[in-house]
Amino acid sequence: MTAPGIDYTAVFAVLPSPCLMLGTDLVIAAANPAFCEGTGRSPTELVGQYLFDVFPHNPADPEADGMETLKASLHRVLSTSQTDHMALQRYDIPVAGNPEVFKERWWTAINVPVLGPDGRVAWILHRSEDMTDVVRSRRTAHEPSVSPGREAAMEAELYARARQLQQLNEELRQAHARERRIAVALQETMLHTPDLGRHPDIAVRYLPATGALNVCGDWYDTVDLPADRFAVAVGDVVGHGLMAATVMGRLRSALSAATRTVHGPAQALEVLGLYARSVEGALAATAVQVLVDCHSHLLVYSSAGHPPPVLLHPNGTCDLLDQATDPPLGARPEHVPRPQANKTYIPGDSLILYTDGLIERRGEDIDIGLTRLTDMLATCTGFGPEHLADALLAGLDLASGAGDDIAIVVVRLNGMTRPP
Repeated sequence: MTAPGIDYTAVFAVLPSPCLMLGTDLVIAAANPAFCEGTGRSPTELVGQYLFDVFPHNPADPEADGMETLKASLHRVLSTSQTDHMALQRYDIPVAGNPEVFKERWWTAINVPVLGPDGRVAWILHRSEDMTDVVRSRRTAHEPSVSPGREAAMEAELYARARQLQQLNEELRQAHARERRIAVALQETMLHTPDLGRHPDIAVRYLPATGALNVCGDWYDTVDLPADRFAVAVGDVVGHGLMAATVMGRLRSALSAATRTVHGPAQALEVLGLYARSVEGALAATAVQVLVDCHSHLLVYSSAGHPPPVLLHPNGTCDLLDQATDPPLGARPEHVPRPQANKTYIPGDSLILYTDGLIERRGEDIDIGLTRLTDMLATCTGFGPEHLADALLAGLDLASGAGDDIAIVVVRLNGMTRPP
């Protein structure tokens, strides 16, 4: 039996809190009855109007900043796509029918982004609560133990604390923005891959976990080698944030160096596994590396506890590179040589490496995620690497990120892939 559809217009109309739906231009698209009643305006007076034309600054109060505070909150929602909570503040509104006269009003509010299909803010839900009666009750209370002067002092303290909270929230937002800029710069530096620029047939994608500071423990790398060979790798450090990113940077650099000095992915991962034992936070990190021999059309690969790369053929069939899988880095107390396997390819095949955030879902077996991945890839034959990477994320509903970090490398294998 199919449940009936929910009439969200009716839900919006019966919400007990005053609510507005604003466009990204801050023009009022809808106002529920509670908002109309609280402000003494009809829907026809509100809908289609710029918010701050309807509710302007009170010119009789030069110190009032309610309009600017609300405007700043709405613009934060537009720029960050995050919900913004507003502290108690005074924002007087003009009397209906007499716009030169303003009524004292105290409000708390929350501004919530409504995202469109492209993941961008399409609307803002503004929900407010009129706290004027609460503030006024302090003025008119007749408790014997509290004098009128004390009431005024309490009101002033309430307002001061609300303003202080608002200021502290703004300082926290600024500090968060600075931390995020630093984190992004750090991540970009650690993921910088000079050899990647010489490979137009390789596309990479990096998506941090939703809500993260744009930094994570997932990584990718490309290393050019002599004799028309190159290696691609992805890895995953447990956790999110700056600590995981720092560990990721150390492991990535170590594998890049090892790849240039040893013979094959298995030996490179052996070196990385030994190094990981001395790196705090590297326990249970995973990685997979594939060496591409453009001359012999051969893939040589090894995996340290990582999901298998996929070889996509032009006819839509897929091969999982899962014949050389070993435990994660640092998992063994004693050194054991890691396995290595080979797979031939034909020009026109595509190689896809990824981290587990692409396929894993909470409470779901990994084989289901692998099947979902290969089924999706079967619809992407003939795509170039950039197109395939975007189509893969969109088809798996991950274009806006997920609960876990995601790194992807897509290689179009066209014979002499490495440029001369």
